[in-house]
Amino acid sequence: MSLALQRTLTPAAGRSEWTATGDAEAKLSIAVVFTTVESTLTALKKAGTLANRLGARITLVVPQVVPRPLPLETPPVLLDWSERRFRVIAEQSPVETMVHIYLCRDRLETLLKAFSPRSVVVIGGRKRWWPTSESRLARKLRNAGHEVILAETE
Repeated sequence: MSLALQRTLTPAAGRSEWTATGDAEAKLSIAVVFTTVESTLTALKKAGTLANRLGARITLVVPQVVPRPLPLETPPVLLDWSERRFRVIAEQSPVETMVHIYLCRDRLETLLKAFSPRSVVVIGGRKRWWPTSESRLARKLRNAGHEVILAETE
């Protein structure tokens, strides 16, 4: 397994309805995979619309790939800086959002282990006529049995 660390950021104070009531596992969860800031904000907006309609929550999943020469526990970007960055991104969501940061070697392997079976996943990416890394990731997650929505930016 290539996962070294899972760090969970809980929602900011005042936005903790589902964690405070104890029904965190009972609610539908929509996972948003971090790709780029712009694409992820688009995906969060799409997931927020869907979550409002379904009464769901959003989980922002951040697979942070650590290159091979470095130890898995010491990423090239400080984890505290990443936490602050993703907390700001999560606050842009119209729905309560929890962030999970995973330090890993393989993004796909980590995502497959992080998601429960038949998860609803939203991935943001640029709209192109050729296959992008985001569309290839979406296809691989669909092949693994997940429901994937590709939120495209212009």
